[in-house]
Amino acid sequence: MERRQTSIQKMNRIIFIAGLLFLIMSVLPGKNSVWAEMPLSSEVLKEGGSLIADIAESSVAGVVNISSTKLITADAGQLMHPFFNDPFFRDFFGQRFYNIPKERRERSLGSGVIISKDGLILTNNHVVENTEEILVTLSDKRELEAEIVGTDPKSDVAVIRLKGNTEDLTPLPIGNSGELRLGDIVLAIGNPFGLDHTVTMGIVSAKGRANVGITDYEDFIQTDAAINPGNSGGALINLKGELVGINTAIVTRSGGYQGVGFAIPSNMAKAVMDSLIKHGKVVRGWLGVAIQDLDKDLSEAMGLKDINGVLVSDVTENSPAAKAKLERGDVILRVNGEKMTSTGRLRNTIAAMGAGTEVQLDLMRDGKEKTVPLTLGELPDDFGGQATLQENDGLLGGITVAPLNELTREKFEINKNVKTGVAITQVEGGSTAEQAGLRSGDVILEINRQNVNSVEDFEKVYKKSKDSLLMLIYRQNSTFYLVLRK
Repeated sequence: MERRQTSIQKMNRIIFIAGLLFLIMSVLPGKNSVWAEMPLSSEVLKEGGSLIADIAESSVAGVVNISSTKLITADAGQLMHPFFNDPFFRDFFGQRFYNIPKERRERSLGSGVIISKDGLILTNNHVVENTEEILVTLSDKRELEAEIVGTDPKSDVAVIRLKGNTEDLTPLPIGNSGELRLGDIVLAIGNPFGLDHTVTMGIVSAKGRANVGITDYEDFIQTDAAINPGNSGGALINLKGELVGINTAIVTRSGGYQGVGFAIPSNMAKAVMDSLIKHGKVVRGWLGVAIQDLDKDLSEAMGLKDINGVLVSDVTENSPAAKAKLERGDVILRVNGEKMTSTGRLRNTIAAMGAGTEVQLDLMRDGKEKTVPLTLGELPDDFGGQATLQENDGLLGGITVAPLNELTREKFEINKNVKTGVAITQVEGGSTAEQAGLRSGDVILEINRQNVNSVEDFEKVYKKSKDSLLMLIYRQNSTFYLVLRK
C-alpha cells in the first residue's frame, strides 16, 4: 500500500515538473514557443526595439504629400461678404455685376504612395481630379511636379507620375489584401491636416464593406486606425511593411476621426492601376444583370431554402447574361467557385475579372442548382458615368445625374419601363435644384421638349437652355412637368 502511494506521488511530481517546464518554454520567446505566432510578443517586440517602430520608420519614405490646385469659377455674389445678398445691395450694384463670373484658385492637400522607382504614385481620384497643377513633397522635403497617368472615379483610384529627378525613391511593396484577417494590426500613414508623415495604428475592423455610398465599386477595408482630412490617398500597411490599402474616407459627424475609416484594398487598387497604365482606362467585366441582396422575407416569398447568394431581378438585352440564358429570379451562388454573399461582392468580382474572361456561374433556379458558363463583356463607358452641376451652374445647379443602368435602377428602384432619361443621384442641400423640388431618384426625361437619352444629351441640351427650363420628370411610377425660371 505504501509502495503504491509512493509511486503515485512520484508520478504526480513528474507531471508537475513537466507542466512547469512546458509553461516556462511557452512563455520564453523562441521558435517553439506557443506565442511564436502572436504578433504582439516575439514578432512585434524584439531585442533592441519594436517591430512596429521599425516598420513605421522604414515605410514613411514611401508616402508623399500631394498639393493640388483647382480653378474654381463662381458668381461674384458667391465670393463676397454675405451682406451682398441683401436685395438693397443687389438693386444698388445691379444684377449684371453679380452675373460676372469670378475665378479663384483652390488648393487642397492629400497623400499618395510611391509604388515604383521611376516615380509612379497611387492616390485617390478625388485628390487630383480637375486639377491644374500637382505638387508632390517627398519625405526628404524635395518638391516635384507630377502629371496624371490615369484616373478612375468609379473606384476613386488615380495614378500620377513624378517629373524631374526621381533618384533615391523608396517605393512601398504591394501586399495581398486578400490575406488580411479581422483584428490584424495595420498602420495608416499620411498627411492629416497637412501634418506630413503621420503614423497611426489600429486593427482591421471589417472587410468587404460595400454599399457605403462613396464610390460605384466598393470593397472597403474598415479600420479604426486614425484617418483624418489629408490622409486620403495615403498608405494602409501591414506588419510586413506591405501596402494593403489606400486610405480613402471616414465616417464622421464632427469632420474628424471617430473610429471608422475606409481604405481601398491593395488588390483592387493594383488591378485598377495596371489597367490605367496599360489601357488608359479601366476595362471592367460586364455580366448584364440587375441584382439585389436576399433577405429572409424575400427568400421565403420566392421559396428559397436560405438567403445565400444574389438575386437576379432583371437581365439586360443582348448582354452576356442574356446570351447565356440567365433568367429573372435566378440566384447566383458562386462565380468560379467563390461564394457570392452580396451584390457588392458580385459586382466587384465580375468587374475585376475583366472583359473577355470565361467564368462559370453556379445558380439556383426553381430549387435546383445548375452551372452556366459564359464570357464576360466589357462594361459600357457610360455605365455609371455621371455629370455634376455646381451650385452656380444655372437653374439645375447642385445636382448630379447618371445614366439609367443596373446601378441606378437598383439603387432608386426605377421601373424598367422607363427606357430613356438620366437619373438624379444627388441633390445638394439648399441648392436651386432642391428649392425647385427635385429629389434623388428623379429621372429627367425631357428638357425643353427635347428627349434626354444619355448624360451627354443632358449636358448638351442643358447648355442650350437660357432663362427657363421645361422638364418632364419621372418619379415613383408617374410623370409630371416642372418649369424653372430665373
